Amino acid sequence: MNHREVSEEQDQNAGPVADSGRQTVRSGHQQYRVELTSLRYFRTLARVGHMTKAAAALGVTQPALSAMLRKLEAEAGAPLVVRLPRGIELTEAGRLFLAHAEESLRSAEHALLSVRQLVGLERGVLRLGGGATAITYLLPPVLSQMRRRHPGLRFFLREAGSSAVAHSVLSGELDVGVVTLPINLPGGDDLVRVPLVTDEFRLIVPPAHPLAARGSGSSRRDGRARDTRVESSFRWQDLSGAPVVAFEAGSAVREVIDRAAREAGVALEIVMELRSIESIKQMVRAGIGVGFVSRFALREGEGFACRDSRLTRQLALIRRRDRPASPGAAAFESAILASLRPPGRERRARGET
Repeated sequence: MNHREVSEEQDQNAGPVADSGRQTVRSGHQQYRVELTSLRYFRTLARVGHMTKAAAALGVTQPALSAMLRKLEAEAGAPLVVRLPRGIELTEAGRLFLAHAEESLRSAEHALLSVRQLVGLERGVLRLGGGATAITYLLPPVLSQMRRRHPGLRFFLREAGSSAVAHSVLSGELDVGVVTLPINLPGGDDLVRVPLVTDEFRLIVPPAHPLAARGSGSSRRDGRARDTRVESSFRWQDLSGAPVVAFEAGSAVREVIDRAAREAGVALEIVMELRSIESIKQMVRAGIGVGFVSRFALREGEGFACRDSRLTRQLALIRRRDRPASPGAAAFESAILASLRPPGRERRARGET
């Protein structure tokens, strides 16, 4: 029976030693398995310098600690300590082994800490995408709250149309997206859709527009909203021949507006196309034409609702179905749902006008 066999047999007789991890080292054709627990025990033994005291510090029996040491020495192929009347002393091999053991333990402890920080949202990056309404008006209060709770978390935001955002979520470029439903694109079934809120588009008009005298759809010349709580409305026939400052063609907003106008038999005269909500509002205020923006971009009571049919859309959160949500993505989902759907009413995100 060789030294390895004697050591393993003594190990079995000494009872079990706690196992919290194992590091495998290959040298030529020989494979060595060293448990992280054994490395921690050896580090404590080297620091204390006494077998019985080290066992007491570790909360294990002295025979169990001795068995661990014999196993390490069998794996190393050399004595790691010298037993003295008043304790132990590391051999040259023991000092070399300790240096590498401490490096391995630091690496393992750093890895565990990194994972715990990620799970605990102490660090990490959350990649979000959404349209102009979501990025400009819905997300700021949600992300502000998340930053206060998790200051180590960083955010990457991409503002794009719903189809582009959905493609990026499917490809893995983004973790989560806020889009307009429906999403019709190849691979769309691989997306989880979580309904968030029903949005409504409202008409805004220049101060000198004939509709402006009716109520809240216009801004005053000084840029402030009219002080009124009365909801004003318009009919599609009111816009016949009127110049329109519109969202870019192909956007979810544009599709809703174009379809409703077409169904009402009105041909809109698009004189300008933009992607920015605030730019549309400024162009309308300058008298270039009328425009349509989300209710989230307006103050309470501002804008004209369509009397013929409500101009609504469903906003939803999307993520990959085949991947578990990261801790950051899960926290974001909970936060935005709480923000948009508090008990008893929907919360409106308000922008400056």
